[in-house]
Amino acid sequence: MTRSFRIGQIVPSSNTTMETEIPAMLRAREAVEPERFTFHSSRMRMKKVTREELAAMDDESDRCALELSDAAVDVMGYACLVAIMSRGAGYHRDSQARLHGVTRDNGHPTPIVSSAGALTDGLGVLGAKRVAIITPYMKPLTQMVIDYIEAEGIQVVDSIALEIPDNLEVGRRDPLLLRDIVKRLDLTNADAVVLSACVQMPSLASIQAVEDALGLPVVSAATCTTYQILKSLGLKPLVPDAGRLLDGSYCN
Repeated sequence: MTRSFRIGQIVPSSNTTMETEIPAMLRAREAVEPERFTFHSSRMRMKKVTREELAAMDDESDRCALELSDAAVDVMGYACLVAIMSRGAGYHRDSQARLHGVTRDNGHPTPIVSSAGALTDGLGVLGAKRVAIITPYMKPLTQMVIDYIEAEGIQVVDSIALEIPDNLEVGRRDPLLLRDIVKRLDLTNADAVVLSACVQMPSLASIQAVEDALGLPVVSAATCTTYQILKSLGLKPLVPDAGRLLDGSYCN
């Protein structure tokens, strides 16, 4: 009998990519593995990517976790990396523990995966100690992302901030543009590349091509989140053409 899993997603109200790229990866996995997935979302209000809106949005995450636990989902992914990172070093651990508590108290204890924690954990799985990153954020928010990653013991050797404040505009970007943007990064000392340090900036269509061109592992917040979702479900972290982290090499 084929097992089916319910994937819950806690999503900023203006996010249009979390519900496309993560389902796309898991649908691609369905072509090579037996498990099947359904997707269920709850939204937090956020339009502009500012520190104030991010904090107000994060305050709504408990409600979202409660709503999704009513549906008895098997795992929840918290979609906004910078909302977590803007609240201070290591905050993803506090957030995940609190949201898990909400689901437990509602009678459906559920694993919580945050894109912020998934990104740093995914880089750790790859053994990457030095990375270069691309973000859509303004420079001050990009610096917060850099500080957060570095607090987890990973050095950011170079970065590009595209400085797009409107979250809808971020979601409309052509992911193929990243194939040229990545050429502006200094990768001399990099062990890996974060092609999109944001689950809203589309990148999936370029992950494998950029990795093949560079010869370095290439991840995004979305591919790392997918890896952790699969691991939390006890499933093989395998997605075709989504980069080294998801090629089946890192199953333990």
